[in-house]
Amino acid sequence: MSTLTITRENFESEVMQSDKPVLLDFWAAWCGPCRMVSPIIDEIASERQDIKVGKINVDEEPELASNFNVQGIPHIAVMRNGKVSAHTVGAHPKQDILKLLDQNTL
Repeated sequence: MSTLTITRENFESEVMQSDKPVLLDFWAAWCGPCRMVSPIIDEIASERQDIKVGKINVDEEPELASNFNVQGIPHIAVMRNGKVSAHTVGAHPKQDILKLLDQNTL
């Protein structure tokens, strides 16, 4: 599955009503660490069919970033049944992101 672009318009249907856990990546184009994490997020999206993976550009969707209390990016959140089950801030290696995901979706 490919990475979804999450906006205010599709947040409810793609994230809140998802029957799968959702990995969200809050990012911005000007953010160096975000550019390092982005290919990892894309790779996870292509490898894991049991989850949805979405990206939220904080500059284009400040309301969503505010709703998640995003104060630093990259901010990665794991959603289950419409609720945040885990989150982390900063650039992390793939194995750490997968561990966060697996600990909060199984």
